[in-house]
Amino acid sequence: MKLWFTHSFIKDYQALPSQLQRAVDKQLKLFLSNRRHPSLNIKKMQDPRDIWEGRITQGYRFTFQIAGEVCILRRLGTHDILRTP
Repeated sequence: MKLWFTHSFIKDYQALPSQLQRAVDKQLKLFLSNRRHPSLNIKKMQDPRDIWEGRITQGYRFTFQIAGEVCILRRLGTHDILRTP
């Protein structure tokens, strides 16, 4: 699977402190190797566009969509991003 980063995701990532950026990097590597790992807590959102969410830390999430062999990373941040995934 390949990762594709939206402009919004990149902007969200760049706004994070370096410690959280390292946590994102770690979780995305885990996501690529095992999407079902319990620490990711992957679940489908209540959204008609087939958007999913995953956990970075207890307070930070990322949203994504799957399109064939590509994972489109949409947003990254606190639980507030789940309102506009």
